[in-house]
Amino acid sequence: MPEQSPFDLAEGDPFGPHNLPYGVFSTADAPDRRRLGVRYGNQVLDLSALPSALPAAIHPHAELLAAPTLNPLLAAGRPVWQQIRAAVHTAVTDPAHHDEVAPLFHPLDGVTLHLPFEVADYVDFYASEHHATNVGRIFRPNDAALTPNWKHLPIGYHGRAGTVVVTGTPVVRPHGQRKAPADEAPSFGPSVRLDIEAEVGFVVGAPSTLHEPVAQGAFRDHVFGVCLLNDWSARDIQAWEYVPLGPFLGKSFATSVSAWITPLDALDEARTPPPARDFPLLPYLDDADAEPGGIDIRIEVRINGETVSRPPFSAMYWTAAQQLAHMTVNGASLRTGDLFASGTVSGPDPDQLGCLLELTQGKGPYLQDGDEVTLTAWAPGPEGARIGLGEVTGRILPAG
Repeated sequence: MPEQSPFDLAEGDPFGPHNLPYGVFSTADAPDRRRLGVRYGNQVLDLSALPSALPAAIHPHAELLAAPTLNPLLAAGRPVWQQIRAAVHTAVTDPAHHDEVAPLFHPLDGVTLHLPFEVADYVDFYASEHHATNVGRIFRPNDAALTPNWKHLPIGYHGRAGTVVVTGTPVVRPHGQRKAPADEAPSFGPSVRLDIEAEVGFVVGAPSTLHEPVAQGAFRDHVFGVCLLNDWSARDIQAWEYVPLGPFLGKSFATSVSAWITPLDALDEARTPPPARDFPLLPYLDDADAEPGGIDIRIEVRINGETVSRPPFSAMYWTAAQQLAHMTVNGASLRTGDLFASGTVSGPDPDQLGCLLELTQGKGPYLQDGDEVTLTAWAPGPEGARIGLGEVTGRILPAG
């Protein structure tokens, strides 16, 4: 049989020409050389070699594409992102270039994927009303489920950028303090209530200036793309430490992200209005006259191969543009490579809950050593296509 062309995709492949997500890879013959790539079907297009195949369209950006990480490209700004995306689209769809481009592909199963960008800062939000309500009822059964500020501002916390890891990286069960309500004193040891949080992450490209807030309307100028994210959570450590300041060691031991960053422009067809707000927002958060800020991303959570939930990102109360506006409204600046996450994605139905805390109403069971968790997702694209987000997988290893 003749060898299949890398340009021939299976019908309905979610990594077709409308998607074109970016990542970083290496090959077996050059394991120390990291290169930028774009996923196309089950192939990876070597972007570092693309200027030689399309010199007129992409050669001015050759230095960016030769970098071992996405950060230089992220910092280049939206006009450059659009130029390179257009050139890649031409490379994979125009038969006139196929002879030159075909040798630049590598089979996906023959490369090693790496963390696609150097994470500068990491912020995690709490943007699902369904999740926040469910957790409030579990943690504060005698009080209001939502805190008084929840519908006035996107609540978030700063995480640890240095423990953001790429999909496939094992997650070691963390140690920490924990104290159940009936315990007389705290104890120390491995977490016994290890959980997942199915989330969507947003990757910042162009930085901003200190003391200059970023308005919602500038969202596309600063945010490069989207990835799936699993905010691993040690619920027993978290419950004991998070009063009064919030999550710390119960979250900072690991955060897993996809190896592929889907450009925002690939999700234009998936934009959708967020749920209706209960009362007016302050001007910097008011999005009544803005483009639809929600995104119809449909997530699936599997544990050891079994689907346990399908959380809908379209149900999120706070949008990513509002989150970006809020985290810079005090004058905090953005840096290239900043990552901010949505918080757990949960919907109104029992099969749409994004963490085991909700799925089991706080009773467990939680993750066991050896369990493997996989997040996948897709969004509607143009012409009926599906836009796939790269999966996020992690296996739990015993505490050291």
